[in-house]
Amino acid sequence: MSRLELDGLTRRYGPVTALDHLSFSVSSGQVTGFLGPNGAGKTTAMRAVFGLTALDSGTVRWNGRPVTLAERRRFGYLPEDRGLYPGMLVGEQLEYLGRLHGLSPAAAAAAAAGWLDRLGVAGRAGDKVESLSLGNQQRVQLASALVHNPDLLILDEPLSGLDPAGIDTVGETLAAHAHAGKCVLFSSHQLDLVEDLCESVVIIDQGQVVTSGTVDDLTTRGRPRLVVRVAGDRDGAWARSLAGVTVSENDGGALRLVLDPPADPQSVLRAAFTAGPVEEFAVRRRRLSEVFREAVAHGGSGRRQATRSETGAAR
Repeated sequence: MSRLELDGLTRRYGPVTALDHLSFSVSSGQVTGFLGPNGAGKTTAMRAVFGLTALDSGTVRWNGRPVTLAERRRFGYLPEDRGLYPGMLVGEQLEYLGRLHGLSPAAAAAAAAGWLDRLGVAGRAGDKVESLSLGNQQRVQLASALVHNPDLLILDEPLSGLDPAGIDTVGETLAAHAHAGKCVLFSSHQLDLVEDLCESVVIIDQGQVVTSGTVDDLTTRGRPRLVVRVAGDRDGAWARSLAGVTVSENDGGALRLVLDPPADPQSVLRAAFTAGPVEEFAVRRRRLSEVFREAVAHGGSGRRQATRSETGAAR
């Protein structure tokens, strides 16, 4: 099993601390989401893995050893800002990049053709990148990160500009790459898609880890969530005066409720029956978006305490 480790990464830009002793690890065989608000330090951390950002302290390790140029040739990177040559033909560009990573001309040509076919742009090999739609440019950008079959794949907003079919294709590709024994780490603000694609996540804020773990663990812990619909009450008035009950969402009368003591599912169900016919009642787990909001809402000492405990769990 392969493993990427970020150990105590610190990077300061004058008075701004982009990374503050950031530590977490990514194991092969699963897709890991790398999340955080704008300015949290995600791009700086990803660039540090490739030696594109100088560190004030800390170490990036691959399989227990500091990363060298030889290892980085086996890594793949998709930056948020597209790095392709706009006037170069798609197929020629992928072959060129494959050869830069050590592939023979024949192997690079075969890999380029294979990835273009797999990502749904096989017919565009003879086109210039600048002539493609933004979605197809993103597919080609992903092909450029995958052309050499990297052991570690890091992607910054890989779903940007993609339609639903493109998102499905990229998701299937990332899952297949991870399940083939590779490390996959990607950043995205589309948390509903991250929840579907990822087995685990790392959430950072202000350059520190604020929580991490498997998606299942993070979304099942915490306060109970219910979805309840009472016939004829689209405003959800019946629930708004219940002690310990917060209405977090109202979808046409289907209320998403967060429970605190003394509320419990049975007491809420009784109140709903009193209000009218109950058309829907279900226990739900937290959404990843809720996990994210709660994680980054903690400040000061609370954030630092979470960083120490969660980082230990992630290693």
